Amino acid sequence: MRAPALIFLLSLTPMLNGSAAPDAVLIEAVSIEPDVPTWDGDADDAPPTRLLIEPPRVGMSTRQTETFVADPDEIKFAPPRLADLPDNAWGKQVKYGRDLFVDTQRHARRYVGNGLNCVNCHLSEGRMVGSAPLWAGYPLYPLYRGKNLRANSYQERIADCFRFSMAGTSPTWDSPEMAALIAYSQWLSTNVPTRGLMAARGFPGVKAPREASHGRGKIVYQTQCAVCHGANGRGVKRADGTGYQFPPLWGWDSYATGAGMDKLTTGAAFIRANMPLGKRNSLTPQQALDVSFYLKIQSRPWDPRIGWFSLFIEGPADG
Repeated sequence: MRAPALIFLLSLTPMLNGSAAPDAVLIEAVSIEPDVPTWDGDADDAPPTRLLIEPPRVGMSTRQTETFVADPDEIKFAPPRLADLPDNAWGKQVKYGRDLFVDTQRHARRYVGNGLNCVNCHLSEGRMVGSAPLWAGYPLYPLYRGKNLRANSYQERIADCFRFSMAGTSPTWDSPEMAALIAYSQWLSTNVPTRGLMAARGFPGVKAPREASHGRGKIVYQTQCAVCHGANGRGVKRADGTGYQFPPLWGWDSYATGAGMDKLTTGAAFIRANMPLGKRNSLTPQQALDVSFYLKIQSRPWDPRIGWFSLFIEGPADG
């Protein structure tokens, strides 16, 4: 009995496309009302294009501050400005790390398997409070993580980002790319005490009164998210062809099922704190959880730890 069942599953493999639930297969067949933001000409699943907007050439404002958990009235922190970097080898390495972080598709394309940049999850050059800023995370490493059930170095954390969130392969630890990313993270956390617990680390938690609903989440997506990410979730490509102006939220150019963003609560926390762009915290916790569930049932690259079996079973613990 087992052999025919295995042959049947293998025969389905060419038709499988990520972790799509049955609801996800029917989603694109549902017509969208005319008053819902959408893009024209998406029938062939080709993302629309938009004129290139150059990434900022200077650091973000130092007004984006946060406090230590222990004593919020005593110590405040602001990440350093890019303009204050010295004009020497260290400054050049940090600037390269920043450029790689903001435009990974251009500066580290050989390591990336999808269409994303590091800055798509860590907004505003990795500075933004509520978006897992680098300056709040770097001082905590080495750190135990549930993803691999052991203490991780910062290099290992970066490696996992490339493997899961970028659906690619990690730069080697002695590569110029890895050295530049570490230099940039270290510089952003200047004056943060080692092991200092910052209130801004990770994403703020989200608690909703009801269980998540992908049906409600679809409505939230159509009315709040599609205007930037497209009606088909495939993002908006940059005109120069080196990535996306607005990243895809599902499909093979999006993050893998093993990424933290694919975890229901993590995705909801990010969405609540940062989306829609320019309207942070405008969604209710319930709306954030619902749209996170809607994104979770869409097709995307497989979890590299378990391959196409991720279609049928949950992956290992996230962390």
